[in-house]
Amino acid sequence: MLRNPRTQLSRGALALTLSLTLTAPAPAAAADDYGLPSLTGSSQAVTGEEFRLGRAWLRQFRARAPLWQDAIAQDYLEALVTRLLPHSELTDTRPVVTLVDSRALNAFAVPGGVIGVNAGLFAFADEEDAVASVMAHELGHLSQRHYARGQARAEQTQLPAMAAMLAGMLIAASGGGDAGIAAAMGSQAAFIQDQLAYSRRFEQEADRLGLQAMAQAGYDPQAMVRMFRAMQRQVSLQGGNPPEFLLTHPLTESRISDAESRASQLEPTHSREGDPTYHLVRARALLTVHERDPQQAATRLAQDDAPAAARRYLDALIAAERGQVDSALGELDALARELPDLAMIPASAAEIAFEAGRYDDAIERSRRLLRLMPGYVPATQLLGEAMLQRDPNEAYRILRELADRRPEDPQVFTLLAEAAGRSGREAWGHLARAEHMQLTGEIDRAIRQLDVARRVAEQSGDSNALARIEQRREDFVGYRETMEKF
Repeated sequence: MLRNPRTQLSRGALALTLSLTLTAPAPAAAADDYGLPSLTGSSQAVTGEEFRLGRAWLRQFRARAPLWQDAIAQDYLEALVTRLLPHSELTDTRPVVTLVDSRALNAFAVPGGVIGVNAGLFAFADEEDAVASVMAHELGHLSQRHYARGQARAEQTQLPAMAAMLAGMLIAASGGGDAGIAAAMGSQAAFIQDQLAYSRRFEQEADRLGLQAMAQAGYDPQAMVRMFRAMQRQVSLQGGNPPEFLLTHPLTESRISDAESRASQLEPTHSREGDPTYHLVRARALLTVHERDPQQAATRLAQDDAPAAARRYLDALIAAERGQVDSALGELDALARELPDLAMIPASAAEIAFEAGRYDDAIERSRRLLRLMPGYVPATQLLGEAMLQRDPNEAYRILRELADRRPEDPQVFTLLAEAAGRSGREAWGHLARAEHMQLTGEIDRAIRQLDVARRVAEQSGDSNALARIEQRREDFVGYRETMEKF
C-alpha cells in the first residue's frame, strides 16, 4: 500500500537529529560584505565526495527517522523543487527529496542534493509560496555549498568537537536518550559562539539566492518575509521556544529586514494564483499530523480559510478513513470533474479504492489517469501495487520501469521485490530486497542479501541477473565505506 507502517523514533530524538545535523559549524564567507560569492568558478561545483556523503547520510537518516510515505505529496514537492531548480544556480546534482512524519516545523538540506521536509511545514504554512520560500532557501544552501564550507572551517578550528557532536547525534537518534543529548549539546556549545556569525552569513546568502529563484519561478518573494514574521509570532506565543527550523536557521531582525528590502525589488515573472493544488497537499499533511483526531485537520483548514475544494477533498479523505468508501469516491469523482487538471484527485480516488480492497476499481482508475497523464508517479506506483493482486508479471514490468526512473525510492523496491517473488523471478526479488536495504541504511544486510541473490542466479542460470548482482555488490561495498564515516 502507499501508506505503509513507518519506522518509529521519538519526536525529541528526531528534532535533535535534524537540528544537530544542520548546525554544522558555518565558515567565513567573503570578508567584505554579505554578497553572494561568484558561481562562475569551479569552487561551487558539488564534489563526488560531497555527493557520496550526502547519499550515505540519507540512508542513515532513513534508518532512524519516521518517514512520511505519501506518493502524492512526494510528487508535488519534487515538482515544486524542479520548478525552482533552474533558477537556484545548483549544478551537477539532482536533488533527492525525503518527507518526514513529524509535526515539527522543519526542513533541511545536506550535501549531495538531499532535501528533507517535515509534514509540519505544510501544516504551518497556509500558502504555497511560503513553502516555496523554504525550498528556495534550502536550494540556496546547497548551491553555495554551505555544508562543505562549514566542514572546511571545522577542520581548521574544532574538528574534534564536530566529531563528538555527530557521535552524540547518532546516539540520540538511535534512542540513547539523555546521554546522547547531553553529549551532543555539550559539544555543540563548545564552538557555537565562534561559528554563529558565519551561520548568520550563510542564512543571508541562502535567503538572497532563494528570493531570486522564487521570483524567477513565479512565486511571490514577499512570502519569505511573511513566513519569517509568522515564525516570529510562533516564538512569541510559545514563550521564546523556537520551532526546530529556527534552531538550525538563526532568524534575526536584520535578516528579516534584509529579506524584506530585497523582496520589494523583485516581481514574480508570472502569477501562480488560483491553483488549489497546494491546499490539497496541505490537507494530506494535516491529516498526517492529526492522525489520531482527523477532525482537527478539517478545523485547521477551515480556520485558515482554505479553498472550498481543499475542504471537500479533506472531508472525502476523512470519510474514507471512517469506512465511508462510496461517499468518499463520489465526492472525489465530483471534484475531479470540476478540476480536471489536478491529477492528485483521481489518484487519491484510486488510492482509496485500493485501500478498501477494490483492486479492479483501483486498476481501472489508475489506468484511466495514466492515459491522460502518462508517467504520473503516484498512479504508476499504485497501478503496480494493485496489479500484484491480479497479474504479478505485469506488476513486475510496471515496477521495474518505475525503479529505473526512481533509483532512490525505497518504497518502489519493496513493491518490486514482492512483484519479482510472485512472478517467479527469485534472483531479481533478492536483488530488489537488497536495494531496499541499502537505501534504508542496512548496508551489511544488503550485501548478504546480494550473496543470496547471486547463489540463486547461479543455480537458475540467470546470467543477466548475475551480471547485475556483481555490479551492484561492488557498488554496495563502496557505499559501506562511505557510510562508515558516520
